[in-house]
Amino acid sequence: MILWLWFCWGFSTSAAQPDSELMARYLEEKLMADYSIMEQVARRVPRQAKFLQRLETRPRMSEFTVKATIISRYAFTSVSCTMVNSGSEAREGVFEMQIPAAAFISNFTVIIGNKTYYGEVTGKEKKHSSDDKARHKKPPSPTDGRENGYETFKASVSIPRKMQAKFLLHYEELLQRRLGKYEYTVSIRPQQLVGRLRVEVNILEKSGIVSLEVPPLRNGKQKGNGKVDGDVSPPPSTVVGHTKTLAKVTFNPTVVEQTRIARNGILGDFIIRYDVNRELSIGDVQILNGYFVHYFAPTDLPPLPKNVIFVLDSSASMVGTKLKQTKEALFTILQDLRPEDHFNIIGFSNRIKVWQQDRLVPVTPNNIRDAKKYIHNMSPTGGTNINGALQTGAKLLNDYIAQNNIDARSVSLIIFLTDGRPTVGETQSSKILSNTKDAIRDKFCLFTIGIGNDVDQKLLERMALENCGMTRLFQEDEDAASHLKGFYDEIGTPLLSDIRVDYSEDNVEQVTQNFFPNYFNGSEIIIAGKLINHSSDSLHVEVTASNSKKYILLKTDVAVDLPSRNDIRGVPGLEDGKGDKNYIERAWSYLTIKELLNSWLKSDDNQEKDSLMEKAKSIALTYNFVTPFTALKMREAELHSELPQEEFIHPSTDGIGEKLQSLQGHKAPPGIRKQQDKQRIRVSKTSADGDPHFVIDFPSSKLSVCFNIDGEPGDILRLVSDHEESGVTVNGQLIGAPAPPNGHKKHRTYFSTITILNNKPERSYLEITPRRIILDDGERFIVSCERNAVVRSSSLEVSISANSNITVTIRDTISFVILIHRYKKPAPYQRNHLGFYISNSEGLSSDSHGLLGQFLNHEVKLLQESLNTSHQQAGQNQTEALKPNSTNTLQVKGRLVPVVWKQRKIYNGQQEVNCWFAKNNADKLIDGSYKDYLASHPFDTGTSFGMVKSL
Repeated sequence: MILWLWFCWGFSTSAAQPDSELMARYLEEKLMADYSIMEQVARRVPRQAKFLQRLETRPRMSEFTVKATIISRYAFTSVSCTMVNSGSEAREGVFEMQIPAAAFISNFTVIIGNKTYYGEVTGKEKKHSSDDKARHKKPPSPTDGRENGYETFKASVSIPRKMQAKFLLHYEELLQRRLGKYEYTVSIRPQQLVGRLRVEVNILEKSGIVSLEVPPLRNGKQKGNGKVDGDVSPPPSTVVGHTKTLAKVTFNPTVVEQTRIARNGILGDFIIRYDVNRELSIGDVQILNGYFVHYFAPTDLPPLPKNVIFVLDSSASMVGTKLKQTKEALFTILQDLRPEDHFNIIGFSNRIKVWQQDRLVPVTPNNIRDAKKYIHNMSPTGGTNINGALQTGAKLLNDYIAQNNIDARSVSLIIFLTDGRPTVGETQSSKILSNTKDAIRDKFCLFTIGIGNDVDQKLLERMALENCGMTRLFQEDEDAASHLKGFYDEIGTPLLSDIRVDYSEDNVEQVTQNFFPNYFNGSEIIIAGKLINHSSDSLHVEVTASNSKKYILLKTDVAVDLPSRNDIRGVPGLEDGKGDKNYIERAWSYLTIKELLNSWLKSDDNQEKDSLMEKAKSIALTYNFVTPFTALKMREAELHSELPQEEFIHPSTDGIGEKLQSLQGHKAPPGIRKQQDKQRIRVSKTSADGDPHFVIDFPSSKLSVCFNIDGEPGDILRLVSDHEESGVTVNGQLIGAPAPPNGHKKHRTYFSTITILNNKPERSYLEITPRRIILDDGERFIVSCERNAVVRSSSLEVSISANSNITVTIRDTISFVILIHRYKKPAPYQRNHLGFYISNSEGLSSDSHGLLGQFLNHEVKLLQESLNTSHQQAGQNQTEALKPNSTNTLQVKGRLVPVVWKQRKIYNGQQEVNCWFAKNNADKLIDGSYKDYLASHPFDTGTSFGMVKSL
């Protein structure tokens, strides 16, 4: 038996297929029967079928089955294909399967009769220089049949007469999130009608599955385009079922249904798209058996401004459809630019033509109109000066960044498109790479697009890889306009920049990329690593990033012992031992090898490249992955009588063949703080908490005064009002609850919302509830109270201690602490509510007012009334001698206020404070009556006592 096995870029020509529906029905009836070779040989078939069999020169495919399991974005795919040679002589059976370029093959087995041949992954030896020279002399194939993002696995065997061969292929991949969806694709191209054809995909996402969709089959010309025009219904015979966390999708077309789709047996790509539930927080951290994976994809963030230069190939080879579709795409892209963006356009052939010299222009209707005219007038001519175009674009963008006071929040990038290889100016790839890297200097990212078969694919990929970008390759006969627009949509909305993810440094090792220059809307950042401190019961995680005018710090502690949550054994749909595998470990392996391969590609140091290759090879051999550094060799098994146990989930990593896709990540610089901030909050007694109970601390007098406000549900109380001076106002809205049995009150009230408004140096506000915070300083930002987080802007910092408290600091001179009171099983008279405490009032003016603010810069005197009604001052040394039943008086702003001695619990009931209590809604203690402190709405700033103004 002769076995040939290879990866290829082309496709063999399909033999002619019976094209009548009558023949399809016949095949369906016969081939759906349970096959045994001897039964098939003995079976009598109709005369016309015998005639067609004589015309058939290749083995017939009787079964093609794909079974996949996706666990937390990590996909395991098993392909089974059976071919029958019913002829009178041995025939060649060719198994072809397109697989994602980012996938790694983890196993391949061929069974012919009673013999089994299995694939053994071995390390590739380093090629000698002479071999390298010979390889480089070989010209690239002009018929490179690779389709965008896919490669072809091909195996050929000789099948003896009256026998069958079975091919079993296993591969794995980590699904990437693009445009808000994960996409899993299976290529169904058996190149003939198949008696038993079935695809089954099981999905398990613990965080919950949303937006599950199965679009129509996608043919080769549509490949890479995430949008489907016209009919959007699933392919015939598709069955979709799912619960909150589990989904099962099957595709099982009969032979008749196959002929209606494509009579040549090339049905297309079966696609499943979905997303998962995600919190407005630090992301999803999963831990299992000493490994962790962290998925981070925040939403509801305002987009960052862009500075973008489009560098477009207008050489002679772009003539016709390619340039026409490029123009169409650019017209749409220009229309999608936001008003805060800046842009320019460079066209290049053997000459470099810049639309707007020495500047980037803002997005205005006139500029967009003029840019469209410029693109419309571009004509194809001359050669291809790639180096000159990139140098011009990089200099233009660098000069713009240096000479203009651009928004520090903005994201700068170059989008480069070509259909060929360098033919003018510098033509050596190594020098173009070096020149481009030197010109960009890590100041911005470069995104490259190649159209057609003549592009220097490795040059485009490496240019993007070395400059924090991505690359896309499209076939010449594909719809370039939709592809270009789709790629721009992926990178057109940056939400965060300078994202860094840190973990407890004494608890983890071998962490994959943890620094990312940009996060784009609809994408996802994935990090994995090993746990080394097995005695720790939690993993501390911190995410820092910049968004708009804010600096964001998110913190949390994840429980390490989570076997019941992340162990998938016994989950319905994941039988046959699939749940016994550590999918998180495989995700770590996948990302680690990807990182090593990318580092190898970028390195120019031979010694470093050898070291990286050995590391990648070692992991690949450990997990049985086929990578650019390993090879698959077929060997005959010692035992032939039994079929091997099909093991669906095998170890894996991240990429197959020579195509390497970039991760936009780098290692974080050393010396980053990774310990949790354990600094305790500093809180004064001055507060409004509970029902609500007010406490005012007078440190100089060494006295505390307290009072109640018996408001109505829905009332909004002005707690601090200093809008004219410091620009700060604090309002609290009341929520009602029934009074406890036998109580003297008709109802209780609590603070359900605290609103903090600030208009200096610029307008902003915070709206705080027990569950979430809204920060708006011109751009709206929502944070959950259930996770540790820190959000900073130019004058404001919000620090959240999960489910405990929130500290708000304004210009480092004003601090408020909001306590969160939440009940797991509240009594009828309890409500989730907030407590408000003033921690630092240094920045509030002497004219501040409000129920609490009016006392911050005043003192009180305690007087005891004697029998002869003469008044004497009582100091702190006399306070404890005062009888609780004696008549006592406070002197406040010239007013005499009768008070009694009380004890109050504050700080979540953890501390008692002795205070002098003023009755009757603080009558005579506060200026006016409590009704004077009612705000008309949460954003009422009341410029002075008794006046109302809205922010």
